[in-house]
Amino acid sequence: MAAAAALVALAAVGAGSLLDLRTPTPKSADAPADAFSAGRAYQDVQVIAARSHVAGSPANEQVRAHLEQKLRGLGLETEVQDTVAREAGQLSGAAAGATLAQVRNVVARLPGTDSTGRVFLVAHYDSVQTGPGGNDDAAGTSTILEVARALSTGPRPRNDIVFVLTDAEEACLCGASAFAASHPLAADGGVVLNLEARGSTGPVIMFETSRNNAKLVDIFGRAAPHPVGTSFAVEIYRALPNDTDFTAFLDQKFVGLNSAYIDGGAIYHTPLDTPAAMDRGSLQQHGDNALGLAREFGGTDLTDLRSGHDATYFPVPGGLVRYPGSLTLPLALLAVVAVAALGWLTRRSGRASTGRLAAGFALALVPIVAAPVAAQLLWLAITTIRPGYAELLDPYRPIWYRLAVLALATAILLTWYALTRRRIGPAALAVGGLAWLALLGVLLAVAVPGGAYLTTLPALAGALGGLVALRTRQTGPWPVVAVTAAAAVGVVILLPTVVLLFPALGMAMGGVAALVAVLLGLVALPVVDLLHPQAGGQRGLLALRARRLAVLPAGAAAVAAVVLAGVGLGVDRFDADHPAPTHLMYAMDAGTGQARWLSHESDPQPWTDGYVDGVTTVDDFPGLGDAELRGGPAPVANLPAPKVEVLSDTRSGDERLVRVRVVPQRPVRLLTLHVNGPTAVTSATVNGRQFDVGRTGTQKPWGFGVVFHAPPAEGVEIALTLHSADGDPVALRAMDASDGLDALPGFRPRPPAVGVVGSHSSEMLAVARTYPL
Repeated sequence: MAAAAALVALAAVGAGSLLDLRTPTPKSADAPADAFSAGRAYQDVQVIAARSHVAGSPANEQVRAHLEQKLRGLGLETEVQDTVAREAGQLSGAAAGATLAQVRNVVARLPGTDSTGRVFLVAHYDSVQTGPGGNDDAAGTSTILEVARALSTGPRPRNDIVFVLTDAEEACLCGASAFAASHPLAADGGVVLNLEARGSTGPVIMFETSRNNAKLVDIFGRAAPHPVGTSFAVEIYRALPNDTDFTAFLDQKFVGLNSAYIDGGAIYHTPLDTPAAMDRGSLQQHGDNALGLAREFGGTDLTDLRSGHDATYFPVPGGLVRYPGSLTLPLALLAVVAVAALGWLTRRSGRASTGRLAAGFALALVPIVAAPVAAQLLWLAITTIRPGYAELLDPYRPIWYRLAVLALATAILLTWYALTRRRIGPAALAVGGLAWLALLGVLLAVAVPGGAYLTTLPALAGALGGLVALRTRQTGPWPVVAVTAAAAVGVVILLPTVVLLFPALGMAMGGVAALVAVLLGLVALPVVDLLHPQAGGQRGLLALRARRLAVLPAGAAAVAAVVLAGVGLGVDRFDADHPAPTHLMYAMDAGTGQARWLSHESDPQPWTDGYVDGVTTVDDFPGLGDAELRGGPAPVANLPAPKVEVLSDTRSGDERLVRVRVVPQRPVRLLTLHVNGPTAVTSATVNGRQFDVGRTGTQKPWGFGVVFHAPPAEGVEIALTLHSADGDPVALRAMDASDGLDALPGFRPRPPAVGVVGSHSSEMLAVARTYPL
């Protein structure tokens, strides 16, 4: 009875935690004027994502015109920032020098009544070349349009609200960089709310913040109607090489929050990212949160939002728990002390000897290591059977594989427990598991402070629950209540983490979710033990039968893991609606008259295999940013290379100033110009934008370069200062790129079940030529 009651209680807590992650019901187009309506916003999604609209394309200009019309129609001060901007961050891998773009940002302002600063709502309106961007980022753009409408219908806020719809985010974050670095409205900084999407469904997660975020997180917790976010996610994202428009604002010392929904990642950057693929519940959550935060920040004194420290925070049913980051290490150390006290009391009460406590601690490491390793091996086996998964962020229908990983982790934990419980004892194993959580908490507190709560708080709760259980009478409900309450803390913290980790990291890193699932199991060990047949005190033959029965759940979980993985392979097949991802591009040297098919696929799909064979070097196409790719011979197309016009060429000592104009001879989305490797470049000016590049030069065929996205038809003017002795040979390598392979000789259209990998180079058609100076 105690076991049944405890399990029902934990199941209820777990269900409540997961239900709290659900997206809200989308509001229809006839919702009240002051509310956010996913129905109204979706109408803009359909216009914005009607087709692919890469920066600089006619389709993108049509989207920009729609945005201008909508914002001007609300009576907002609206302008287009038309300028050349450099990539946010440091040197580009493709350029080894500078990446720039011609950008056209749409900027609108709702003036405040007594402004103490500015609140910036930011999203990008361009898409990748491989898809229409129904979610990325028509979701964010349409959300801002609907938030602007809702705010303009009510009383004006205290602070200025600025709506920034950026261009060329997919290319280089150049639109956001241009606004944050040079627009007059950005001169004094402010609060940025960036809206993104990296999938098609799921809760909107606030996954990144500026430094010293405690005050920002406090406002997020009370003003966002659906506050889903963790300090652990912020720590992880800061350590990853990923960037969004938010990066450009952080570079300019803005403060703010970055949010996105991320599940359904299989369609990310692909032709399947259409309006129809969007979960309107996710859109509603984006809008509810953005509107609530805009109103709260719009009425807050913005003069000082930096708190001096980061907060620790995580979602619980009904809200967001948050506390100062300064408590992270003290709490972690307190958990260690509490677990040590539990171990001492366990030994003193006669429930375990010192030797068994040591053995319990050592053996608890087995499932902690084995579960993530097994999860990774499981995914390796699945990708061996279905290699196309390697090119996806996540399978199209990942639920079966996620459940298989959880079943596998459960099987490992239960098998370990069944094999060790009799010799070591349940008390020693429980203390050993909590000890590992406490030690992990200390390690995280030092290395990843925002993630320490994941193990510190469950370990502290578990230790306190164990102490209460041991100090109370051995009969009555209180020992069960104590350990169940302690396990509930672990469920509230760790169960949502497991669920959110799967879409965040993808099945390729499913071992991380398996690790957290095992930690949750270790926290729940005292409750699990109530189900063990030996807990009833059987002896002799009954005890033997009980031990055999104890192995059955582990066996059932192992069988479930295999069955669920098999169901996943059977259900998630590639077809016309869920095509196998393939990557192909075409590169032609107009000077030598040679062309190649190229692919990023490490294990080419059968369709791609018809174009490429072995690995080939692509040093002659430095604008592609790769040294080696899969390649194969291709027919030469009748396509012109970009033209390099030398405007001037002068020398002063060892310095040579070369000014050229690179002009595309066909409609393209980017131009590149690289200087031969041994030549050092000390400065460069691109379309009037000057920047110091230090002294770059390598022994590779091509060194310093410039990548220019959305180039104007008249071309790009580039001035380079070269450091070279008189008579040294200098050559320039010019390349342009467009999208679409259908018109090329030798191209065979993809069958219905073959799709396009979501990347920035899929379907690229590149033409290059070398120009000696």
